[in-house]
Amino acid sequence: MKKHRHTTTGIIMLGFFLGAVTGTIGLLLPISVKPGCKLDFFDALFVAMSSVCVTGLSTVNIGQTFSAFGQVILLFLIQFGGLGIVTFTTLVLCLFRQRITLADRMLIQNAYNLDTLSGLVRLTMRILKVTLTLEGIGAVGYAFVFVPEFGVKGLWYSVFHAVSAFCNAGIDLLGGNSFCNYADNIMVNLVTVFLIIVSGLGFPVYWEIIRVVRPHRNKDGNGYARKMNLQAKIVLVSTFFLIMSGALLTLLFEYNNPDTLGEMGWGQKIMAAFFQSVTLRTAGFATISQEAFRPSSSLVYLVLMFIGGSPAGTAGGVKTVTIVLLLASMFANISGKKDVCVMHRKIADETIRRCVAIVTFSFSVLLVLTVTLLAVQNSNFLDTIYEMTSAIATVGLSRGLTGILKPAGKLIVTLTMYLGRIGPITLALAFNGQNSGEDFSYAGSKVIVG
Repeated sequence: MKKHRHTTTGIIMLGFFLGAVTGTIGLLLPISVKPGCKLDFFDALFVAMSSVCVTGLSTVNIGQTFSAFGQVILLFLIQFGGLGIVTFTTLVLCLFRQRITLADRMLIQNAYNLDTLSGLVRLTMRILKVTLTLEGIGAVGYAFVFVPEFGVKGLWYSVFHAVSAFCNAGIDLLGGNSFCNYADNIMVNLVTVFLIIVSGLGFPVYWEIIRVVRPHRNKDGNGYARKMNLQAKIVLVSTFFLIMSGALLTLLFEYNNPDTLGEMGWGQKIMAAFFQSVTLRTAGFATISQEAFRPSSSLVYLVLMFIGGSPAGTAGGVKTVTIVLLLASMFANISGKKDVCVMHRKIADETIRRCVAIVTFSFSVLLVLTVTLLAVQNSNFLDTIYEMTSAIATVGLSRGLTGILKPAGKLIVTLTMYLGRIGPITLALAFNGQNSGEDFSYAGSKVIVG
């Protein structure tokens, strides 16, 4: 950053790409795989990209293929991908006592879409502290289950899955069937749901919640509550609505399906439906095999996966705020209102254009690459669109297609995961960069639409 004048978007794109390349090289080392296991280039690239993009799709059985060394590499890739190149760069500069220049501060500001340059390094360090704290809490929770079952190895399982859950990676070491063996385990369900939700809210929402709930005093010494900003309100309301909607629709469509919820008691049905709805926030863990769900449920899941989590967090997708603002724009146009307003606050036209660009880019990539994969793989349409939506939104859920991908199919899904991870981020940041230099406007003209 100090020697080259790269844009923020270029640094992020290059950072994720180099992370995947480095991970691929590391996974191809003989020490990274267990004796008797083989890993070709396509599988190594696929798993490395899936890890650094915190997706969770895998063409091999992670627990049975990779040695302890290989699993450590995956853990680092997941943590790197979850926090991002900017946070790691700041951490390295601080560890080596390097001065954080103005250019570095502007990079952090753009990456987190903040309005000020003050306190940015401190903010980044707070993100690292919060991340490690929450992952530590998750590891302790998992340890109550994994240590009695696996012994000392359970400690490693607890740490790995806590990081994987918080970073919304969905990569597990339990044999390739994710958390299906723990569908009735309350502790595993609660810890996983907790880590997925808190990480998917986005770091700015953490600070806003802390600011609001922290005791304040006015001039008279009486306590008062500060109002929460619009960003946090949209995130919290939309997250609650999407999670509850997904859980209720899962119960409605699957309560009598013998392959999913049909054989469970009502308590377990509710827990499994809630877990399924939460994991669609781009987490990728599963307590029920995805191919067992009915087409009606899968269609709902496609929408939820595409939306994903919230901005400035570890989740993927086009983000909850993006969809809320697009819906607000649609209703404003339908009702003939001049301004787009959410919760009595006007939204800038530039922000709406940003939302349109992000959704259009993501959907276009999804459409083009899905058609390409269908042509190459000749697979079932529902399984393919589910796979590709999971990849573009960095979810990690699959209806069984990942394990039978051809080499060309693996490359297509790998590219989709990369574009899905860096696409919405770079498009959002592009609007915060310098303008094109044009200081003029073209003549207006009317066209017919609709």
